[in-house]
Amino acid sequence: MNLRQPNANEATGTVNRSRNVVPMSGICTRCVDGCKGSCEIWLSSFRGREVLYPGPFGEMTAGADKNYPVDYSHINIHGYAMGAKGLPEGVEVGPDTAVFSSVDTTTSYGWDIKVPMRVPIFTGALGSTEIARANWEHFAVGAAISGITLVCGENVCGVDPDLVRDSKGKVSKSPEMDRRIETYRKFHEGFGEILVQMNVEDTRLGTAEYVASKHNLETIELKWGQGAKCIGGEIKVKSLERAEELKRRGYIVLPDPTQSDIKKAFKEGAIKEFERHSRLGFVSKEGFLEEVDRLRDVGFKRVTLKTGAYSAVELAMAIRYGAEAKIDLLTIDGAPGGTGMSPWPMMNEWGIPSFYLQALTYEYCERLKKRGIRVPDIAMAGGFSDEANVFKAIAMGSPYVRAVCLGRGLMIPGMVGKNIAKWLEAKDLPKSVSKYGSRMEEIFVAYEELKEKYGVRMKEIPAGAIGIYTYSQKFRTGLQQIMAGSRNFSLSSISRNDLMALTEEASKISGIPYVMDSYRDAALSVLLD
Repeated sequence: MNLRQPNANEATGTVNRSRNVVPMSGICTRCVDGCKGSCEIWLSSFRGREVLYPGPFGEMTAGADKNYPVDYSHINIHGYAMGAKGLPEGVEVGPDTAVFSSVDTTTSYGWDIKVPMRVPIFTGALGSTEIARANWEHFAVGAAISGITLVCGENVCGVDPDLVRDSKGKVSKSPEMDRRIETYRKFHEGFGEILVQMNVEDTRLGTAEYVASKHNLETIELKWGQGAKCIGGEIKVKSLERAEELKRRGYIVLPDPTQSDIKKAFKEGAIKEFERHSRLGFVSKEGFLEEVDRLRDVGFKRVTLKTGAYSAVELAMAIRYGAEAKIDLLTIDGAPGGTGMSPWPMMNEWGIPSFYLQALTYEYCERLKKRGIRVPDIAMAGGFSDEANVFKAIAMGSPYVRAVCLGRGLMIPGMVGKNIAKWLEAKDLPKSVSKYGSRMEEIFVAYEELKEKYGVRMKEIPAGAIGIYTYSQKFRTGLQQIMAGSRNFSLSSISRNDLMALTEEASKISGIPYVMDSYRDAALSVLLD
């Protein structure tokens, strides 16, 4: 089974010359001396480590394209012709009440103090990357008006050009972090929240203390990997001076901008950029529990954890330690995922895929439940982008999974909306957009709805935010339709019984009944009674 073709991919700007390629290596079956390119081996011969990353770095997003043996497409959703679960108490069930527009898509998460969201999705970590910085206003306002949580990712203070540190090296002023939080809060309406992630460098820098004291932030998120997968978050910088500054701040910067040969290579133009890396975290039960207690003492009402596609051992640790610490949300990010900031080989070949990881998650949660141990609310992440698969993730993880974290799925609408505004201003609308109109009011189907709600404040809402809101409304309607078809009128009524596995392998992995066995006994009872 050829699950991925190595050695050439649009993400890295590489192609094979030959029509025929060796499946495992990705090398052309006829590799000739004198080839002018450009497979990954060819390009790596003179551009080296640059070829590890999708590009142009910071200007695009990239998702791994490995085709795993089993994924959520191997699960389907049951439809029913009877009943209705989850309608408000006292409402009589019938065709006049059980209409899809009545479906309640709200969810919430938290151990004691709950955070409500209008739809069961929230953003991936938008941290120190250039895409997050350049598009922050669109992402933040879009999440706020959509009523969903916005995750401000790691290293924002650490890479802030205007960062001011005190005599102990702790952050005393970070205008970029201030901008991030204040932009979201400007349109926050009680649904969702902004939470800030913390990695090793953030902890050393005192990011938690800063956002708690200056902004009274209620939630902080600890991070076990997934910044550039398991090797620490990354950005690239194109300035020698900037690279040297980040190294002085304690980051790992590669190649080392302080070395004379590297400086010369940069001056000559051979080295065109530097990578800034974060450090690996090291997890222990005692250390984790102590850190959660410390953060609560700092003043946070909620502490959450984001973990990646590590082995089953680390997954068990996250669930069990999270239960003991009574954390408010555990986000489990499976492979492939990725937004283009991770090494391309790692994006494809590293970690447990989301479907398998969620199957393990459910098993572990059930084992703890049987022992009388309450587990934290859970969110799944890793390659999701549509309402059908979000429904499947919630149903497959019921009753533990409360929401799904979307990376590129929520970034793309923000970038689309932003670019539509640019094209309008330049009078250069592509035909794919101009066929819907030539004004914002004509192009964005939700524009008048937002204008009615916000009035004169509409001018403060950037076009990318309108894009995210419009997408979230489509997501909500699509989810309502799927839920009504399965006769679930609230998210809390969704269960694993609403799913069927299309292959026996998917059934074995997930524990979801195979389609030919699902409801078989009940069907035969009707048939033969």
